[in-house]
Amino acid sequence: MTSIVIPAHNEARVLGRLLDSLLADPSGDETDIVVVCNGCTDDTARIAAQRGPRVTVVEIPVPSKHAALRAGDDHARGFPRIYVDADVVITGADVRALTGPLADEASGILATAPERQLPLAACAWPVRAYYRVWQRLPAVREGLFGRGVIAVSKAGYARIAALPPLMADDLAASLAFAPEERLVVGAARVVVHPPRTWPDLVRRRIRAAVSTAQVEKHRDPREASARTGGADLLAVVRAEPGLLAGAVVFVATAVVARWRARKAIEAEDFGTWLRDESSRQN
Repeated sequence: MTSIVIPAHNEARVLGRLLDSLLADPSGDETDIVVVCNGCTDDTARIAAQRGPRVTVVEIPVPSKHAALRAGDDHARGFPRIYVDADVVITGADVRALTGPLADEASGILATAPERQLPLAACAWPVRAYYRVWQRLPAVREGLFGRGVIAVSKAGYARIAALPPLMADDLAASLAFAPEERLVVGAARVVVHPPRTWPDLVRRRIRAAVSTAQVEKHRDPREASARTGGADLLAVVRAEPGLLAGAVVFVATAVVARWRARKAIEAEDFGTWLRDESSRQN
């Protein structure tokens, strides 16, 4: 049985669309869905419970994604196990596409993730320009992070269960697997809603800068990093010169975000979660 764990902190505005998408699959009766409402003060738990017996609702008092994931593991019944952020949208068919490569132990694949679909039409032009560049970066294309969905086999679960509690849990999980152990499945898609405005994008990138710094504190400096280098950005622009303006926006956003993140990094404040509410607008 495939288990889906969904950590949800005050996600009443968006959780329903994810659950409805998963439950619409007529072949999904063998899928175990666990929604962990952590520190919620809204109707997240009620909305999850309304979706019927296929959804198990767990409530914990602390607003912690790491604690929610572990609580979800305590209630999940099977493998492969899929961790899904509450603010994305993925279908049951996409879930099945993710689990296929994990069923073949001989393949050596321990973790999978779907291709991203970023609906940018409602976003401000700097946000659109930023993501046109970001999506083309090698680490972004090849890594499992930034998709809101990671699927693991039982052996893959053992790998990520040993990780410390980190803000960038998806980045840490991606880096926990060698390139030959992870796979972005082209047949699977997830809709990831980006921030609507440039200030909201900067907030999200501040969080990314802080959380990446935390991940790097726990990693051997000789191991691979997901940071973007100047050579990667230059290669993107050389391949598509029309993205030059986007590259300027990308660099400006990165500089501002890292500058604003420096105090939190110096203070080792890895607990303040800067949440982007604009991406949760209907």
